[in-house]
Amino acid sequence: MSNEIELIKDPGLPAHQHRRTDVDERYAKIAERQVAILFLLSVAGTLLLIYSYIFIDIDTFIFIPIFGDQNAHQLFLGLGMAISLFFIGAGAIHWAKQLMSDEEVIAQRHEFRSDEEDRTELVKTVKEGAAVAGLGRRPLIKRTLGLALGLSGLTPILLLRDLGPLPGDELTKTSWKSGTRLVTDPGDRPIKASDLEVGAVAQTLPEITGEDKHRKLSDVAKDAVLLIRLRPEDFNLDEERLSWTHEGIIAFSKICSHMGCAVALYEQQTKHLLCPCHQSTFDVTRAAKVIFGPAARPLPQLAITVDSEGYLIAQAPFNEPVGPSFWERSS
Repeated sequence: MSNEIELIKDPGLPAHQHRRTDVDERYAKIAERQVAILFLLSVAGTLLLIYSYIFIDIDTFIFIPIFGDQNAHQLFLGLGMAISLFFIGAGAIHWAKQLMSDEEVIAQRHEFRSDEEDRTELVKTVKEGAAVAGLGRRPLIKRTLGLALGLSGLTPILLLRDLGPLPGDELTKTSWKSGTRLVTDPGDRPIKASDLEVGAVAQTLPEITGEDKHRKLSDVAKDAVLLIRLRPEDFNLDEERLSWTHEGIIAFSKICSHMGCAVALYEQQTKHLLCPCHQSTFDVTRAAKVIFGPAARPLPQLAITVDSEGYLIAQAPFNEPVGPSFWERSS
């Protein structure tokens, strides 16, 4: 056997295969129109986003088979943004694959220096790249790309709409009223006192009456209430606060008075509610008094009783704003 090692020669690159758009201007024009159509679809997506943001009410719902009722405002905002970004990308990819030069180029690495020679070379490279991309020869692509990118870039201006109008008294009120039934969340099922055992906890919302059964997102964020059942002798409350309970059942806002997180943890042995965000801890037996953490105020208590059918109802709205402090509330 020969001990000589036969060196493998570099076979080089295969012969370049020209695309149809490289050799036939008719196909190049077709590809150019296809790219332009993709960019115009992106424009349509941006217009859908703008229309949804301005003209579709945030609490408008539409029915979609299989998926059921969907929030139209959020749905079309998402679709508009997805269409806008997807078709800009698809147009750029199709442009690169069909019309831009596909010749392989080797770029040698070198030390970055900000001297005049490098700057001149950069300008030259940019001009060559523009020439290779064919922007000068493809005005249709240039115009539709500029339209798609320009219109998409204007969408952040829409956020200025969220600066107004001022909230007025929206931050101080919830949907709870005198006589409003407490219903399970989820399920919207009215609750009787007998449904809760000692130590049980239930998340509730105010019952929606009338034809419109959809809840406003802004209301859901304020209306959530926790029902907790203790033994009546466990409470350490004044006479007024005790009258807000029913057979050992007490109700508190679920929105933490520190930063507005959901108070979602209940420790049955200590009878404490815990906010998982910043560990504010509230004593249920003492009207949700803060015993640990950064919260400065107890959780607002909802006065409850029962109606003629035995279902739990609110005696009155919350006597104070729920959630964290805001600029019109100093404490």
